[in-house]
Amino acid sequence: MTERIEPNRAEPGEEVAEERPSETAELIRQFSDFVLALWRSSGRSTFILLTVGIVTVILATNAMQVALNAWNKPFYDAIEQKNIRSFITYLMVFGGIAGVLLALNVAQTWLDQMIKLQSRKWLTRDLIEQWLAPRRLVMIRNSGEIGVNPDQRVHEDARHLAELSAGLGIGLFQSSLLLASFIGVLWVLSSGIALTFNGTSIVIPGYMVWCALIYAATGSWLSWQVGRPLIGIGIERYAREADLRFAMVQVSENANGIALNAGEADEKNRLGEELERVLGVMRQLVGAIARLTWVTAGYGWVGIVAPIVIAAPGYFGGQLTFGQLMMVVGAFNQVQGSLRWFVDNFSAIADWRATLSRVMTFREALTSLEVRGRSGEHIAYANDGDHLALDNVRITWTDSGAELEPRTVDVRPGDRLQIIDGTGRGRGAFFSALAGLWPFGSGKISLPAGARTMFLPERPYMPDGTLRAAITYPASPSDFTDEQLNAALARVDLTRLASSLDRRSRWSRELSYDDEARLTFARLLLLKPDWIFTEQSIDTLDERQRRIFSSILDDELKQAALVTVAGRGSTSDFYNRTADLVALPAAETDKGDPE
Repeated sequence: MTERIEPNRAEPGEEVAEERPSETAELIRQFSDFVLALWRSSGRSTFILLTVGIVTVILATNAMQVALNAWNKPFYDAIEQKNIRSFITYLMVFGGIAGVLLALNVAQTWLDQMIKLQSRKWLTRDLIEQWLAPRRLVMIRNSGEIGVNPDQRVHEDARHLAELSAGLGIGLFQSSLLLASFIGVLWVLSSGIALTFNGTSIVIPGYMVWCALIYAATGSWLSWQVGRPLIGIGIERYAREADLRFAMVQVSENANGIALNAGEADEKNRLGEELERVLGVMRQLVGAIARLTWVTAGYGWVGIVAPIVIAAPGYFGGQLTFGQLMMVVGAFNQVQGSLRWFVDNFSAIADWRATLSRVMTFREALTSLEVRGRSGEHIAYANDGDHLALDNVRITWTDSGAELEPRTVDVRPGDRLQIIDGTGRGRGAFFSALAGLWPFGSGKISLPAGARTMFLPERPYMPDGTLRAAITYPASPSDFTDEQLNAALARVDLTRLASSLDRRSRWSRELSYDDEARLTFARLLLLKPDWIFTEQSIDTLDERQRRIFSSILDDELKQAALVTVAGRGSTSDFYNRTADLVALPAAETDKGDPE
């Protein structure tokens, strides 16, 4: 039961000609929107606490790693000098440092997982809130490619984005902190290294730092050049995966129809085609990852000996002891390890970028439905008067349209109006227009302020959960007593379901179409709407359904008005008024799509 409000003014599938922003600007904008969505969530205080916690742990870990690097010099000097006492002493020191690092690693892992969990929770709830805003389910479905498989974006893509964002963000912060800590250490340690050429010694300030920067920059540049196609491939991959998943869900939900029509072979071919599309993208992905691995793996192998080779002139020249050499190597590895974060994580970054694009593009489409629109007329909606008024209502869609005849129709409480669609195409669009879901056209639709309305589409909707909640949907089950529910079930000849009120099930699969239709009539009895809109004539109901429905309108809901939009007129005297939908001339139509 809903109260009518002004509908959204978006046009499905609309494309606005505008200058396309750069890839970097688009990334910054989408990432800013992502962070802002998390920041505005109800769990902001928890997120702040978790962030402070992990920053504190990373700072402590960083301090202990600096201490561990300083430990290298006396330990390896003790080995070089064969000093057993110092060797044992520094082994014990190592045990203390390692114990603290182990505890910090466990704490960081726990905080990391909690941030991923909470980020997914907040992001998914935000997307669900945007997706299930009034009328957006239908509007986004009619918005072209962006409205395909929204469940995949809300469920799987949101989870993947939350996990990647947390993992990459924590890794980047930790690498940046290590870089800031060790680059100074490496600068000081390499200040005494002299390079000798033809008997001439040259001292380059920060020699090892510059080598680490050049080494990491080269690897990052090569990774970007080789791995950049992964971003586009990733976006395509998730789209094709979603298509395959949706096709499989369709097969599962329509198992009876497929089996009864011996359509297994056709469905197998259709799923095979969807699978081949996925595999085609995956082949591209495999090739791109293999090419990137040449860079990342090669970079890693060279990195094993690179610091020793670079620092060798200082050791062989006598400026560094063995312990100092190992300390320099340790600091170099920390610096270039921090700098090579981009190289090591490029594949994950490309995956994150693709997922961010899918999720945030979807979210932007949802939030912009109210402001997108086209130049041209729209149906006006109002909440005034004491009756339903349809004034010069026209609906338009792609290359066609329809208008109501007579031009002005007033529906009073207790009226039963049938609107007969003479176009063969306008029934669904006009029914949606009455609900405020299809505002494309002209004219005005008015309902009394605070009117209780109920829309009955051609296929009844039974949400999963308890039967109690399904019958009272969308009202709260707590608003009704067991006596009221049992009386409504008895009224529609479904007393056998009274014992199942608190049983959870997928009712749309368990119940027959006849049961679903009669449960909808029970819902009418409980919600008691003033205005009832149906998408099928009473003639399409079977004899028992007609008897129950007409008796409810003659008795419990005799003051309620009924408006039916049907493909053909009723042969009974159930309706007391009739109006027609007639086709508009082609020159008077606008673009849209009623499907």
